[in-house]
Amino acid sequence: MELDQFIENFAAQFDDTDASEFKSDTAFKNLEEWSSLIALSIIAMVDEEYEAKLKGDDIKGAVTIEDLYKIVKSRI
Repeated sequence: MELDQFIENFAAQFDDTDASEFKSDTAFKNLEEWSSLIALSIIAMVDEEYEAKLKGDDIKGAVTIEDLYKIVKSRI
């Protein structure tokens, strides 16, 4: 699992946010489009793409996309 691919998969969950906004240090909860629905989409994407379980508390505790990446990587 590579960080760049994870960021691409993460960005694919957003419809209106430009792909250039997504970097490893992006504070994703500060994005205008961020919502609980997108959080659920992220959880589903991680389950499907990486066969790992991500919980709501994991998302609450993470600040950047890289934080989530590290959590997912530790579970695969």
